[in-house]
Amino acid sequence: MEIKKDILWRVYVCFIGMLLFGVAILVKVFYIQQVEGPKWRSMSDSLHTRYVPIDADRGTIYSEDGSMLSTSIPYFDIRVDFAADGLRDKDGKIFKENVDSLAWSMAHLFGDRNAAEYKKLFYQGYKSMDRYFLLKRDIDFKQYLALRDFPMFRLGKNKGGMIAEPKNKRINPFRLLANRTIGLARENAQSVGLERTYDASLKGAAGKRLMRRISGGAYIPVDGSDIDPENGKDIITTLDVNIQDIAESALMNILTENEAQYGTCIVMEVKTGKIKAIANLGRQEDGSYYEDMNYALQVTEPGSTFKLATVISAFEDKYATMDDMVDINNGRWQFGKRTIFDSEPHPGITNVTIKHAFEISSNVGLAKVAYTFYKDHPNDFVKHLRRLHLDQPTGIDLLGEGQPVIKNTSSRTWSASTLPWMGFGYEVLISPLQTCMLYNAVANGGKMMKPYLVSAVQEYGQPIKTFEPAVVMDSICSSSTLRQVKKMLEGVIMNGTAKALWTPNYNFAGKTGTALMANGSHGYAEKIYQSSFAGYFPANHPLYTCVVVIRNKPHATKFYGGSVAGPVFREVADRLFAMNAEKERTPRKGIALDTALAMKTARTTTWKTIIETLELPMNDADMPGIKWVSAKVDTSHKVQFEPVSNEAGEVPDVVGMGLKDALYLLENAGLKVVVRGTGKVKKQSLPAGMSRSNEQTIVIELS
Repeated sequence: MEIKKDILWRVYVCFIGMLLFGVAILVKVFYIQQVEGPKWRSMSDSLHTRYVPIDADRGTIYSEDGSMLSTSIPYFDIRVDFAADGLRDKDGKIFKENVDSLAWSMAHLFGDRNAAEYKKLFYQGYKSMDRYFLLKRDIDFKQYLALRDFPMFRLGKNKGGMIAEPKNKRINPFRLLANRTIGLARENAQSVGLERTYDASLKGAAGKRLMRRISGGAYIPVDGSDIDPENGKDIITTLDVNIQDIAESALMNILTENEAQYGTCIVMEVKTGKIKAIANLGRQEDGSYYEDMNYALQVTEPGSTFKLATVISAFEDKYATMDDMVDINNGRWQFGKRTIFDSEPHPGITNVTIKHAFEISSNVGLAKVAYTFYKDHPNDFVKHLRRLHLDQPTGIDLLGEGQPVIKNTSSRTWSASTLPWMGFGYEVLISPLQTCMLYNAVANGGKMMKPYLVSAVQEYGQPIKTFEPAVVMDSICSSSTLRQVKKMLEGVIMNGTAKALWTPNYNFAGKTGTALMANGSHGYAEKIYQSSFAGYFPANHPLYTCVVVIRNKPHATKFYGGSVAGPVFREVADRLFAMNAEKERTPRKGIALDTALAMKTARTTTWKTIIETLELPMNDADMPGIKWVSAKVDTSHKVQFEPVSNEAGEVPDVVGMGLKDALYLLENAGLKVVVRGTGKVKKQSLPAGMSRSNEQTIVIELS
């Protein structure tokens, strides 16, 4: 009995243990399901699903006139769900009925494969039941619209299986135009320009898309799970596409001609500080030029354009006026162990006015101005430079602006020669944009404006933030100083280093600069010069300030600021002056005719077109069959035509005609024509009406 009890006791213990173990399992199951359930379910889901970001539509960057400078265009990756119910239903009836026509349509649209190859590709995906089969990458919106109307695909996702994954690509419609300033929106690299500066506004907020993992490790989107992105805002810049094109074209021409290393051209609106153009071109390895760096923001030794700051300082402290004398010593001054040379030789010239020294860009003259007046208290000169904001960046709304360097007596590199060298633009570092801001202040009557590139941020066409012109200083100097420096800047064009740029059409003011640049360990041995021109136009009522800085190749034959940077300024000024003159010209109806309307002889049809276009009063006398007429104003102040005799065998009368019409008549009459001068015909060697012979020579003189 004892053995039986012992066995039963052991059985009971095992049973109770198993019961307790089962209860523990049930408790644990309950705990896992009810308490830890959300945790494990989310972990399970995370292994099979994941969220991927949906990029927002990046905002567009516009010019001031509404032209798109940088925008996003949609591209699509096309995939096919070959396990879609509609495609597999009824033994793949829809697929088999449409695959031939779909393959032909694909071949016709893309042309990269023939229909048979596309059909084979479709069957490959169908047999594998691939739920995320990649068909095409990066198709444009026009191709996408065509694709979704193709056989099978037009039946929708469930029956046709097409999955379109949209994405955006950033493009600059004007390509090279202001490319560095506008910038590039790069996915895996640092953006630049406005794209970088205003990235937070442009990029918007990304959305989310739930993706489910399927066999093979691929992920497909879960319908209805998307969280829509918030699109980016648009940026309205101050840039003018036409002015930018003019600046870039003018700069490109000179850089190519001189094989220069790089150059920049800035155009600023005088009254507001708006940057209307900012061109930056650097020479590439293949000899072409590209907007590779924003040279307008890089600091360098400016050279002679800095002399404006020197004379402002001296005049403001009442140490001198523009009519005071300075000894330029033939363009050479020995200062301790160093020698200051004028960029252009000035043999036989000694005592000249400060104005004339400035006009001929004498380094010796301006070095002596700085040294003579500030040698005992050089920091007073430095204070003037700082007051002109030359010791700090302009604050333009572009990241990457260089840090200027204006030394003082406590600077580690200050020496006895620093002050006179600063007087003509060496031993200081400033950017072309800082130079532009200073010259613009002179053009603007002394008021210094902060340069800026963005005038508004918009959302759905409505401005949510605007930027107004900002005044940095109400006056950079006294009216007396301003009046003198304006005369000196105009004198550079009339009598100085830029007189070759003078034009009778309008007046402008400016300063040339030619600086010898160091090249790393090579020092100054390679004779690399930086050519500059800074100025504004028209001088009497300035509209624009323009600064051009070009770094030439080593040992360039042409390197003076007036002959390298000056022509770029002049071309920009000429074209902008013509553009503004055209804008200001208003249509005139009923023009009062006077003797200024000295009309030439021409075809009757040509004259009638001109008269009708200008809406001039005309005597309507009909002259059937008359091809050539002369025009004059009659006593009733109307244009009256008179026939021009052109009898066969006689020399035509071409006096008063333009060259094109005169050549037409004379050469059709069988005469050989010799042309002298330009303008319209004032004299012909063979009198009108005389008998002529073929191949006879006639000389016409143009006025």
